[in-house]
Amino acid sequence: MQALCHLQSTMNAIVALCHFCELHGPRTLFCTEVLHAPLPQGAGNGDSPGQGEQAEEEEGGIQMSSRIRAHSPAEGTSAESSSPGPKKSDMCEASVSGGGCRSLAAGHPGYISHDKETSIKYVSHQHPNHPQLFSIVRQACVRSLSCEVCPGREGPIFFGDEQHGFVFSHTFFIKDSLARGFQRWYSIIAIMMDRIYLINSWPFLLGKIRGIIDELQGKALKVFEAEQFGCPQRAQRMNTAFTPFLHQRNGNAARSLTSLTSDDNLWACLHTSFACRLTEKLLEGAPTEDTLVQMEKLADLEEESESWDNSEAEEEKALALPEGAEGRELTKCPTDSSLLSDCGNWQPRKLSVFKSLRHMRQVLGAPSFRMLAWHVLMGNQVIWKSRDADLVQSAFEVLRTMLPVGCVRIIPYSSQYEEAYRCNFLGLSPHVQIPSHVLSSEFAVVVEVHTATRSALHPVGCEDDQSLSKYEFVVTSGSPVAADRVGPTILNKVEAALTNQNLSVDVVDQCLVCLKEEWMNKVKVLFKFTKVDSRPKEDTQKLLSILGASEEDNVKLLKFWMTGLSKTYKSHLMSTVRSPTASEPRN
Repeated sequence: MQALCHLQSTMNAIVALCHFCELHGPRTLFCTEVLHAPLPQGAGNGDSPGQGEQAEEEEGGIQMSSRIRAHSPAEGTSAESSSPGPKKSDMCEASVSGGGCRSLAAGHPGYISHDKETSIKYVSHQHPNHPQLFSIVRQACVRSLSCEVCPGREGPIFFGDEQHGFVFSHTFFIKDSLARGFQRWYSIIAIMMDRIYLINSWPFLLGKIRGIIDELQGKALKVFEAEQFGCPQRAQRMNTAFTPFLHQRNGNAARSLTSLTSDDNLWACLHTSFACRLTEKLLEGAPTEDTLVQMEKLADLEEESESWDNSEAEEEKALALPEGAEGRELTKCPTDSSLLSDCGNWQPRKLSVFKSLRHMRQVLGAPSFRMLAWHVLMGNQVIWKSRDADLVQSAFEVLRTMLPVGCVRIIPYSSQYEEAYRCNFLGLSPHVQIPSHVLSSEFAVVVEVHTATRSALHPVGCEDDQSLSKYEFVVTSGSPVAADRVGPTILNKVEAALTNQNLSVDVVDQCLVCLKEEWMNKVKVLFKFTKVDSRPKEDTQKLLSILGASEEDNVKLLKFWMTGLSKTYKSHLMSTVRSPTASEPRN
């Protein structure tokens, strides 16, 4: 039990690629482990600072480093009795491109990725160095390619137990013109000790692993078709006198996967796939609405990118590509945080002009900032007109922090006016004409940025304002907010935090996060009460009083923020609503 607890603390997941070798049976080709603690001094059976050098590069926001170290017995460089890896005689002979039972060539250091944000290391090699982990992966490999197979021998399956871990396995075939039946059998397995977590991760793992398999099979199919075109094996075999099958191919029974896909960077790409694509956020407690909406938008982006990839692939088939032009990377990991925060044309800004809400309040002045913030919170259209696109984008990036992620619709910079239903943040160049009904509307606010005259330059309070000292900001609206108007409760609390100089910018940001979460909880209660339960208006008014949100501005804010609820939350509520006959007592 103590060893099992150690495994649970050090291994929350292992992802491995396995192969059924015609000579040696099921074999592990490549695996990626997750290490939460720093690598031990003896990692890799003899790693020391003076043993080699590190080559580091930035790839997709993750620090990639290759370590030169003494190789583990799993790589076939030692035959010590304590070795967790298979014996040298139990593996295919190494060649230039490796053997069917081998992935990394002799002398290869393996791959290590370091996630700076979480301090997690992803380590890839042929076999785990820990004997117990090797045994678990080995058993999962054998079962995935022998007894635990779904009908048709291709597809996902779940198996496992408390002692040896639980396994998600997806078996598949790779085309090989020299193999029995012209194909070889592989599987990708994900091993965890937490059965419930692995089952809940089924849709996520299935989608990601299926994508990796599709790319491997696509590359192998191109090689297979080229080989068959040059030397058709089916006719050659039929015309050859019967001999033992393995001897007939003169030792070609164990071709490496790099040879089958004609991809020398295959293992580096697989490491990136296992380390980057097979990653989920570990949430403490229930996920926030912002997190759910971000995950939904990221899923939409991935579906959109996949559809683009498919359309591009079809176009490539119709065009005659030059020789060697078809190779492309196995995976590309979206690491830009802008992908998680918004859809559409939004791009990360190049120049930070507005630093924070407090900075914007100092630049615009308290009355203008309050008017602008009121319109933002109410969901009215916020229009910025300026020649400086970076300034407009920085303003939107600051203002959007006041709203839930689901309520933000941005068109950063446009050459024509866009209607409010398309965006609530709109950036325009100065020459664009805004319709008169919008200028006079109470549901829009316009911020015009002019070049300030020397006499109109506002005083510079700090170095951060230097980039804004040349501008003059004019905030107008068809419904100006009166100074004595109470406004929504959250606006008053935000202004109190911004004016409190004892609070740092980071503390104010956390206050804003807490305020948004507090009011999103009120939104959830109101949504359940009005949309799901369909309560009468009288009961709704009582509820709003209990929530402390019965004022007109608070009600408008709640109704607007209701549009930012995630699809996941709404569908969950709708699916759990009881029927009236089941929930109402009988007379």
